[in-house]
Amino acid sequence: MLRNTTDRFGLITRALHWGIAGLIVVQLPLGLRLSDMQPGLANLWLYSAHKTLGLSIFALVALRIVWHIISPPPAPMGGGWQARMAKAVHWAIYGMMVAIPLSGWVASSATGIDILLFDRIPVPAIAPVSAQWEATAFAIHDIATKLLMALLAIHIGAAFKREIDGDGTLTRMLRGHR
Repeated sequence: MLRNTTDRFGLITRALHWGIAGLIVVQLPLGLRLSDMQPGLANLWLYSAHKTLGLSIFALVALRIVWHIISPPPAPMGGGWQARMAKAVHWAIYGMMVAIPLSGWVASSATGIDILLFDRIPVPAIAPVSAQWEATAFAIHDIATKLLMALLAIHIGAAFKREIDGDGTLTRMLRGHR
């Protein structure tokens, strides 16, 4: 079953969820490592890899948002404050998954250095070359990334807690159904 139903996650939603999650698991430590490095000829490929992963995540998140418009996901299991909190955390995670690559793209554009996707495809600049734009966008990038890490800890912790409590939330995202 490719599409979502009122009580099941379809294969496309699950593939996008776990694919994006896998890329984020690679991207976060890479980004943290890069924040401690001085750019140089020996490590420029790592910056390029980080930008490629970031723009790939951005494209997949955009695709997931469009997919959820076409095939809405099922409502969170249960109800009450936990369902409202789950929805708020999901919205915040989506917000960060959009804000982080966009702020990185703006910051990279503001450096004046070309952005190449997969070290081959030029990506257009979306900001003027400017030290102020660069500093502001990198600050937003940093804060949004830290917020995303906190939100993911809440999201993952809640998924495990609910699974341990026996409501089947995690199983539903793994198999599509309880």
